[in-house]
Amino acid sequence: MMTAWTNSIQSDLTPDVVLASSMPSRLTRADVDRIAALAHLDLTPEERELFTKQLADVLDYAERLLEVNTDDVSVTWHPVSLSSPLRDDEVCDSLSREDALANAPDSGSNGLFKVPKVIG
Repeated sequence: MMTAWTNSIQSDLTPDVVLASSMPSRLTRADVDRIAALAHLDLTPEERELFTKQLADVLDYAERLLEVNTDDVSVTWHPVSLSSPLRDDEVCDSLSREDALANAPDSGSNGLFKVPKVIG
């Protein structure tokens, strides 16, 4: 939970400084051990310490994002508007089955490509 004191400390930080460096971690080593077990990771004690701090910093930053006023921001699924650079679909003639199979090394009698078995 953010307090006025931590907010004032963090508002003075530059982007190059870890945001939650002065905040106590809500994330425990036990939490990191559980996450590591779920991910099948064997962590050293140093990695546990490092990841506990890093994950706590990520969660603290996410908590700060919740404080951002987004009332005047329109809902969007992509940050920039997109348009299709492709041409419109148009119906046109395509290869006949015979033409498509003409150079096939081995076509089945039912008009399909015959390929080697790939999956046991």
